[in-house]
Amino acid sequence: MTTTLVAPSMSATQQIDSRPLTRNQRSLIGLAIVGNVSEFFDMFLIGFVVSLLTTPWNLTGVEAGVILACSGLGTVVGAIMWGRLADLMGRRKAFFWCVLIFVFFTFISIFTPERGWWMLALLRVGVGIGVGGLNITSIPYVQEFVPAKQRGLLAGLASVFIPLGLLLGAQAQQWLGEPLGWRGLIALGVLPVFLLIWLRTVPESPRFLQLQGRLDEARQALAWAMMVDRSEVGELPAAEHAQRASYGVVFRNHLRPLVIITLGSFCFILGSFTVQSWGQTLLKDGFGFSVSFVGLLFTFVSLGDMVGRFASAWLADIIGRRMVMLSFGLLGAVGALVAAFADTGWVFFVGILITMTFGDGAFGILNAFGGEQFPNEVRSTGLGLGYGIGATAKIVGPALMGLLIGGDMVKQNVTLDAVPPAFILFAVMLVLGGIIYLFAKETKAVSLEKI
Repeated sequence: MTTTLVAPSMSATQQIDSRPLTRNQRSLIGLAIVGNVSEFFDMFLIGFVVSLLTTPWNLTGVEAGVILACSGLGTVVGAIMWGRLADLMGRRKAFFWCVLIFVFFTFISIFTPERGWWMLALLRVGVGIGVGGLNITSIPYVQEFVPAKQRGLLAGLASVFIPLGLLLGAQAQQWLGEPLGWRGLIALGVLPVFLLIWLRTVPESPRFLQLQGRLDEARQALAWAMMVDRSEVGELPAAEHAQRASYGVVFRNHLRPLVIITLGSFCFILGSFTVQSWGQTLLKDGFGFSVSFVGLLFTFVSLGDMVGRFASAWLADIIGRRMVMLSFGLLGAVGALVAAFADTGWVFFVGILITMTFGDGAFGILNAFGGEQFPNEVRSTGLGLGYGIGATAKIVGPALMGLLIGGDMVKQNVTLDAVPPAFILFAVMLVLGGIIYLFAKETKAVSLEKI
């Protein structure tokens, strides 16, 4: 009796904000985390696979760059496509299809013929389409179920543990690379298909349901999140009539945040993604480290990246999103400069470690911050479009490194010549990225309905 009287005095949003996280909310956050870890395990693993195939396939720098760039191309298409689809068909359904597409193309990749680098590159586009949409759909999915005061950390957790995929990839290369071979390593990427069973236990986003006029389902989703009876859910937040989600609406009504997210994402991705996709090959073929030892080193890189991402998500709710992006960009640039002027493999590794801890660590809040720049009805569309266009850096960066390395088989003297100009550029991009996000709207502790 007492419980049912509480509902009218508080809105559903106020109830979510005033209660501790429930088991169901944690389950949704866990689903987003495991999904991103599983899918990015495959994305990071392709860097290890390319390093294994360089010698037996006689890969030129350009060919290796094309394989890695095609992965980036797929994520660009996926982010843009799935961002809008998540606003049209729902976060849950979009998440489902992202996983299914990613697993399908990963499975087909197992059967790539020897020296079939072009086929592997094409299949990586398909894998990237699935992967590119997952982070874009999962972050708004979580944001729309959790308290505003913890939204930075809780939504950021979907990205925080992505480096665990790199850690698993490093361990897979170190311990399973030789016994399984490159095909076996790729086959491990099919395991996320079991996420589809977990997904059946969580409902659609209540804000998406409300915008679709499905008020009873929205109330039921909120009741699920708070683990209460539907009758105990307070008044739903006002849902004003809005234009149907489209790219045109974003360009017309939300151009400023779109430009900020596009340019900021491009800078941070170019400054860090290329490091994680080419770092293994540079350490192995440029500085002469063994395959297994490179796997060990990247274990530490992944741990540093994870610590950085957690720190950025946590600090975002304390000092604000903008200051986190600026400080992490500057610190990541320091690491890139250390790598640029490294005269030994160990110094180069330290530079990579710093760059990934802070430059890539900024991704703990980058996409969550980007999603908060747009209102409910176009949140995924705006985030997907801005991040997707910015993610062209995933094509530019690897392709640029491939051109700098050259058309001959990767060799030490050529690789080392390519390091200084490339990593100085990465440092500049990270600094610019941090500055660009200063122009974004600060959203610390701001309710999604007020954005």
